[in-house]
Amino acid sequence: MATLSRWRRWKSAAFMATLATALTLVTGVSVALAAGAAGGAQASIVSATSATKVAATTSATSSGIAPAMPCAVLTSLDLAAVVPGVPFEITSATELAAGGNTLGNWAACDVKGVIAPQIHFEMKLPQTGWQADYLQVGCGGLCGNVNVSSAPASAGCVPLTSGAFAVASSDEGHYQGGGLFSADPTLRADFGYKSDHQLAQAAKAVIERYYGQAADHAYFDGCSQGGHQALTEAQRYPTDFEGIIAGAPANNFTALNTFSHAWTAQSVYLGGGPATITNADLADLHAAVLKGCGAPADGILADPLSCTWDPAAIRCAAGQTSTSEDYCLTADQVTTLRRIYAGPTDENGKLLYPGYQLRGSELNWAGIITPATATGASGDISFVRETLRYQIFDSPQPTLTYKDVKFTAAYYKKVMQPNEGMYDATDPDLKAFKAAGGKLILWHGLGDQHIPAVGTMAYYKAVEKVMGGSAATEGFARLFLLPGVAHCGGGQGPGTFDALTAMTDWVTKGEAPGSLTTRSVDSGGNTTATRPVYPFPYVAKNTTGGPADDAGSYTPVRSTAEANLTLNRLGSFRSGYETVGNWVHGTWVVSKGKA
Repeated sequence: MATLSRWRRWKSAAFMATLATALTLVTGVSVALAAGAAGGAQASIVSATSATKVAATTSATSSGIAPAMPCAVLTSLDLAAVVPGVPFEITSATELAAGGNTLGNWAACDVKGVIAPQIHFEMKLPQTGWQADYLQVGCGGLCGNVNVSSAPASAGCVPLTSGAFAVASSDEGHYQGGGLFSADPTLRADFGYKSDHQLAQAAKAVIERYYGQAADHAYFDGCSQGGHQALTEAQRYPTDFEGIIAGAPANNFTALNTFSHAWTAQSVYLGGGPATITNADLADLHAAVLKGCGAPADGILADPLSCTWDPAAIRCAAGQTSTSEDYCLTADQVTTLRRIYAGPTDENGKLLYPGYQLRGSELNWAGIITPATATGASGDISFVRETLRYQIFDSPQPTLTYKDVKFTAAYYKKVMQPNEGMYDATDPDLKAFKAAGGKLILWHGLGDQHIPAVGTMAYYKAVEKVMGGSAATEGFARLFLLPGVAHCGGGQGPGTFDALTAMTDWVTKGEAPGSLTTRSVDSGGNTTATRPVYPFPYVAKNTTGGPADDAGSYTPVRSTAEANLTLNRLGSFRSGYETVGNWVHGTWVVSKGKA
């Protein structure tokens, strides 16, 4: 039935283009016809050359839905009132050759536009091969630029590389990568929760006009801040997307950028002094951790949560000097590492962020947790600075640094209460998303140096509790953990995979992913290792004795540590913390509730 429906829609689009050509021959005036918002026809005057091009494109597109108008015509459409409450306009629409498209070998109409007040977006609309699917992709860090050139969890996805998806992304409402934009409450709200919902509405409207029909299915794929965007959509706007892929989500944004990053920074720079651990320590430290955790020969910890190795096990003896052959830790280094592996806690020992660095992640710390030299700066220092100065207080605090963060219950309340409702996406109640037919794939690298994977495990367990248990949850949401993989990819384990195909199969065929195959790929694009990852709390174990780099050697084994994960934390995953902001008679008003 789906195939017949799409054939009928394609036939309709082809008819519209053919009709436009016929009118050109009869009247001498070229007309492009497209279905309007209410199903009516909209006419635009175009050149005879453009009309001929559309007809040629339509006749050549037997494998997908053809455009109903030339690409350039999009700039002449008045779309300001098409989506109530979301005024936007298209600023440019140009043809992109297949060879210049980083998403795949397909020609596209490259569309750029602005959603008020300043959410810049870009779309790539296939000129051939479109299968009535829409994919929205997220950004990273604090965003600030439009990147529609890649989708993070779609490596080798043939529908994407062949032009089945119309793709869009935005800068989340600002055009610089730091936190300065948050000094403006409107831009703060756009970044926190609003921009992706508005882009979804605007992009779907553009798609409907360009192809003469709406998209049948909508998907979201993002990692890091993109994972935060993904979960925001599932929680606040459960009908925007049928399939959502959320990688390494920064969904506990406020506590992550305040307490988690400041904790590791204060741990590395004990007492504000020089760094106790630098990049030069990491290889030897990592080797010691693998030995202490009983890692297999390939050096990848499949279940690092189960390892409780204590850094004090390699404390230097009196008078001992650490060397690569006999690596040992000073007393300060032991303190630093114990703190990093324990996570940020208040005066009562309660976690202020639901996560901590897992053992085995050490090689990925360089430049983020540890600096190049003892007097150098780490990435964590920069992350905290932007949040402290511009994002969590009512007015800019330009002198604050990571040293000013206090790990107390009182400071936690001061930071979280006014901010989590605008920035965070930690609501575990996904009943509306499930009821709408939504499917969610969460994934996280266990070697993540930016966002500890424990936080995503904890969130997933909270979802299970609200949704009625693991069986009820895995029917629409699954979490996959990638051993040895760093933040959004890289690291020591296989981190290249295609979750987008798995997601489309789940949405359109009802086939839930029982596993994902991850790959290690060399600089030449060759696969050097494969490994399966299974839904939480199962880990891949080599039970066959086969090659460690062959996915066929592994079977799923339930992780007791993951299944029994509990955190003694100050905060909680709950509903009702969300806020929305709006201008009312010239005053910015923040109120409770989901948008």
